[in-house]
Amino acid sequence: MGAIATSNNPTLPQDPNVRGDVILPDPVEGRELLVRGNLTFHQVTEMVVAVNEAPLLKTPAPFVFGLLLAASLMAMFVGYVMWLFWEGPGVWGNNNPVGWAWDIVNFVFWVGIGHAGTLISAILYLFRQKWRTSVNRYAEAMTIFAVVCAGSCVVLHTGRIWLDYWLFPIPNQMGLWVNFRSPLEWDVFAVNTYFTVSLLFWYTGLVPDFATLRDRAKTRWRLLFYGTLSLGWRGSMRHWVTYEKAYQLLAAFSMPLVLSVHTIVSFDFAVSQLAGWHTTIFPPYFVAGAVFGGFAMVQNLIIPARAWLGLKDLVTVRHIENMNKIILLTGSLVGYAYGMEFFVAAYSGNEYEGFTFINRAFGPYWWSYWIMIGCNVAAPQLFWFKKLRTNLTLSWIVAAFVNVGMWFERFVITITSLHRDSLVSSWDYFVPQTEWFFLIGTFGLFFTLFLLFIRFFPVIAIAEVKSVMPEADPHFGEDHGHGHHDAATAGGH
Repeated sequence: MGAIATSNNPTLPQDPNVRGDVILPDPVEGRELLVRGNLTFHQVTEMVVAVNEAPLLKTPAPFVFGLLLAASLMAMFVGYVMWLFWEGPGVWGNNNPVGWAWDIVNFVFWVGIGHAGTLISAILYLFRQKWRTSVNRYAEAMTIFAVVCAGSCVVLHTGRIWLDYWLFPIPNQMGLWVNFRSPLEWDVFAVNTYFTVSLLFWYTGLVPDFATLRDRAKTRWRLLFYGTLSLGWRGSMRHWVTYEKAYQLLAAFSMPLVLSVHTIVSFDFAVSQLAGWHTTIFPPYFVAGAVFGGFAMVQNLIIPARAWLGLKDLVTVRHIENMNKIILLTGSLVGYAYGMEFFVAAYSGNEYEGFTFINRAFGPYWWSYWIMIGCNVAAPQLFWFKKLRTNLTLSWIVAAFVNVGMWFERFVITITSLHRDSLVSSWDYFVPQTEWFFLIGTFGLFFTLFLLFIRFFPVIAIAEVKSVMPEADPHFGEDHGHGHHDAATAGGH
């Protein structure tokens, strides 16, 4: 997005001390600034909306190439779904006893990716963590698009797709009613609730920024588009008071969803009687893993985007480091859960349970287990060191490893618990057939939606970023002898 990037725009005054990703400590707090470059409110607005206001015909070539690539993968996904609809799930490599495979693996993976959005947006907001303001919009959008991908996996894995409406408790001519004792039915309600609340939370935060784009619109279609989305926002005190109340209520609603949604997803496995699944550690283990993978995906998205969009002054190394700390914490929790699984299996004295975990580590799928351990447990331990935690290239690589590892975690849980059941004559080795198109296609869907979001919606919450800058202080500019608000510290705290 170099043609759109504005952080190097000569029309914007630049701080001569800002050079790339060099950490600039705040003279007052001693930590890196949340907003660098001594930017004014107007300059922040110009920097964020530059990509949205660029004429469609002048969209940079790298962005167009990326969008076409993602759209081609999404088109492949659509074609694959149509073929799957015609042929049925028999085209997959599922066998007896591996009746669940990549369909469920992909579903749990994408639901987990969506958890970081709610955590950053809701929980960090309720705890008044100011550093969230520059990264929450990425995470919120990622949540919506990841849940869309997860929903597609749920819809397709049922086989008779045209009967998926039976999942909802609606009257029908056959007098059927959903089985509320099934954890798969719990998924329907949990994921739909999560998607609805996350969508409302994301949209509510966008309203003031839509109004900014509306007021700056130079074409009629932009005026109508952003004017409709802004819901008549005028920025009055009454509007702000109502907005703050609505935002806080949605954050409060969202907070328990972080725990409940992936807990219910874990019940798909935990409430069964199958060795390797029937364990009480799954709910907290799945929640920690979801936040772990979600934050890794945020890193994979935000590190390139901040460079391509020229937003290094708004998304600083401090934001990246804070997210790396959360990745380190949740990665350690996941590693602890892996160890506890083996301990519980051994301590229980259940030979079937013990065999399942030995088979995971040393059986035919040993390679997937150790890929999971290397990516999820070993790689994040690099973040114990501040020099590595603030290295953006290494942060992106580790985050990519984590996403690979989290997909393999779901693969290991699902496949290795099924392929060798209690009847030795039924043992079989699962080999994917056409599922590669399924997995790659969901990534195409995800990145197509995300790139369109970047092009037409503000990727950073303009109003929220301004709220953490010194200019937002009603006493900004007043010198009381403490020097807290001079021009040198105008980069934000």
